Amino acid sequence: MKKILMICLITCLVAASGCKDYLDVNKNPNAPENAAANLYLAPMLHWMVTSPQFDARFIGRYTQNWYLPTTAITTWDQQGYDTSSDNGGQLWRDVYWSLGHNLNRMITQAEAEQRWDVLGVGYILKAWGWQSLTDLHGEIIIKEAFDETKTSFKYDTQEFAYQEVQRLLTLAIANLQRTDGFVNQSYLAVGDKIYNGDRSKWIKFAYGLLAINLNHYSNKTGVYNPDAVIDAVNKSFASNIDNALLAYSNTANDDTNFFGPRRQNMQNYRQTQFIVNLLNGSQFGGVDDPRRTRMLAPSPDGQYRGLDINIINFGTLTTAQRPNNIWGYAANISSGVKTTYIFDDKSIMPGMTYSQLQFIKAEAAYKKGDKTTALTAYTNGVSAHIDFVNERNLDNKQLPTQITPTEKATFLANPNIIPTAANLNLSQIMSQKYIAQWGWGHLETWMDLRRYGYTNVEALTGKQVFLGFGVPTALFGDNGGKTVQRIRPRYNSEYVWNIKSLEEIGGLATDYQTKPLWIIQP
Repeated sequence: MKKILMICLITCLVAASGCKDYLDVNKNPNAPENAAANLYLAPMLHWMVTSPQFDARFIGRYTQNWYLPTTAITTWDQQGYDTSSDNGGQLWRDVYWSLGHNLNRMITQAEAEQRWDVLGVGYILKAWGWQSLTDLHGEIIIKEAFDETKTSFKYDTQEFAYQEVQRLLTLAIANLQRTDGFVNQSYLAVGDKIYNGDRSKWIKFAYGLLAINLNHYSNKTGVYNPDAVIDAVNKSFASNIDNALLAYSNTANDDTNFFGPRRQNMQNYRQTQFIVNLLNGSQFGGVDDPRRTRMLAPSPDGQYRGLDINIINFGTLTTAQRPNNIWGYAANISSGVKTTYIFDDKSIMPGMTYSQLQFIKAEAAYKKGDKTTALTAYTNGVSAHIDFVNERNLDNKQLPTQITPTEKATFLANPNIIPTAANLNLSQIMSQKYIAQWGWGHLETWMDLRRYGYTNVEALTGKQVFLGFGVPTALFGDNGGKTVQRIRPRYNSEYVWNIKSLEEIGGLATDYQTKPLWIIQP
């Protein structure tokens, strides 16, 4: 895109007078040349929540949220990728293009106009973009990203990306705390489709993103600071009321939940046996989780099954035994038909939740050795997610019944779910966090799995951290027997226009996707 822009600019410079007289694309008598700062915000918030859904079709197969049954096991289900394709590159596109210069303009304009609240949200969006991209791709382009004098762009280290996220979030919090200048909730609310201009909630969001950033250092001895993680979570969401949620009106294709039937993206995807076993009692002492029938899809015979990622298509399952698609049906459906959980056309999608952050606090406290704090946060996480499941199944009056207070209380009273502080273990924390993020928290879930080597065992208990997770028995051929650690940068920008810079970071190697990220290394 940048190279095309440069070619256009050079052409106009060569024939300057002709370009000026014939068509000046920067002048439009029917529309303003500069939008108000708050008008930039709504579409960027849309992409902050929606972009991960696009890439979830692929990341969700690395994390075994779901499986795509076909006549041959797909590359993504084998922890591979599609060559010469932009599959898995939506976030790259949206951070550099959909947000891109629009976000830069909003930040510059908000600062010039002393709209510190808009500026603070702008810094959060910038931090979110770098955090998301570096967690997916490792080295990314930051310093030279928007330099219009260049046609190729150098990559920055992941260490720099993490530090830049922290710097931006510090700026965001400082600006959102200001009340001088032209801070105005009504003005911010025009474009703020998540918090309606409430600065206090954006401050909490910033601390939540900071907690996520800091907790990813967990493998770096001497750098990881669980107290800083806990402090950031404590300053973040206080309950589900603070959840960052984006509603879809379903009045147009682009304002419809990406996972819903109207958009026809997920009709062939099926839940895995891994997630089913986390909810049916197989991994938690035989305790059947009430969320199972409210989140997952039954088979036509009424039983809840998942697909084995190592078996082609549906294997030997009969038609009646095959799990329905994530909408709850054996065959495709059209818009307007009732579905389940977050997979409806009007399902409200989260960008961050209280339960997610409580599990992060539980992990940090557990690693610190404070099991009392860890248990409280863990319990909060499980409880809040049960409430979240109920809320989402009311978004468009979906099929599942509500989890009753009695069901919830009985479930939480079981020591296999909520143990004593002394008996709490890392497997419970991380597996319950996986459940709470299933279907939407794909970026954080994949980071969790990589931080724990997919199948690491906790020394204290001898249990796998992610209970029952298994690496595909046949990995993608180019992986050389190694698990996937990153997604290659977007093909049509980097492998077409930025090859020299890619070569400098090893991006042309056939097994580049298996190169471990800096953040997960000791």
